[in-house]
Amino acid sequence: SLINEVNKKTLRIHTSYSMAATNTGRLSSTDPNLQNIPIRTDEGKKIRNAFISDKGFKLVSLDYSQIELRLLAHIGKVEDLKKAFDQNIDIHKKTASQIFNVELKDVDDDLRRKAKTINYGIIYGISAFGLAKQLNIQRSEADLIIKEYFKNYKGILSYIDEITNFCKKNGFVKTLFGRKCYIDGINNKNPNFRNFAIRAAINAPIQGSAADIIKKAMIKIHKFFIENKIKTKMILQVHDELLFEMPESEITYLTKEITSIMEKAMLPDIKLDVPLIVDVGKGDNWAEAH
Repeated sequence: SLINEVNKKTLRIHTSYSMAATNTGRLSSTDPNLQNIPIRTDEGKKIRNAFISDKGFKLVSLDYSQIELRLLAHIGKVEDLKKAFDQNIDIHKKTASQIFNVELKDVDDDLRRKAKTINYGIIYGISAFGLAKQLNIQRSEADLIIKEYFKNYKGILSYIDEITNFCKKNGFVKTLFGRKCYIDGINNKNPNFRNFAIRAAINAPIQGSAADIIKKAMIKIHKFFIENKIKTKMILQVHDELLFEMPESEITYLTKEITSIMEKAMLPDIKLDVPLIVDVGKGDNWAEAH
């Protein structure tokens, strides 16, 4: 269906972005939705292979590394998470080591993958039932994993309680920049509605702050391009990733500049307790660039 979206004048596909379609403030992409192309499946990689750069250009991807977990460390004042990010330890391996009681060096890919599911599941307020389903384990085991997680990362539970109580009282939560995200149903008598709203309330300050940061970065990058008469074009935003089409002559210089802008995007307004890190990839197509 992507072929039918090709613009007859430019012979390229152009998505449309909406600024106000999501509760957390993330941009959403439609006609076609280019934020929805899978990245880890073979099919997704094949589709990404079809997005190619012009001759003499490369596609360059700059992606915030684990930004939501970094923001959780800052917002929830989670000292163990902060320490791991400061020491540049692989956070999924660290979680695996603690939860499954193995040495850091002995964490294999399977345990790391499970720990990643747990780390991100916690941000989205996952239940023992949901975690059991995702990891294909018993609910009682998932329950123990979640308890162990909260024991290891002190601060997350008090963040969850604080945010939930604030939202029940006010009907909204705030991002780091003070932007309000309204949450419906947090006081609903139906436990399904209420639990869904609580999960949204836990996640919104984190995902919302990440959305604010990348928007600030995009504005600063655009300004930098105009001031320095840069030929590179910012062509796509997929949540925590920006995709550029760069002339080969600009790649070395520009990736450094853009990385610096992205990593310092929230300054001078906010100084985070953990560093933001940007990963860079490049290639002749989108799959290679990631």
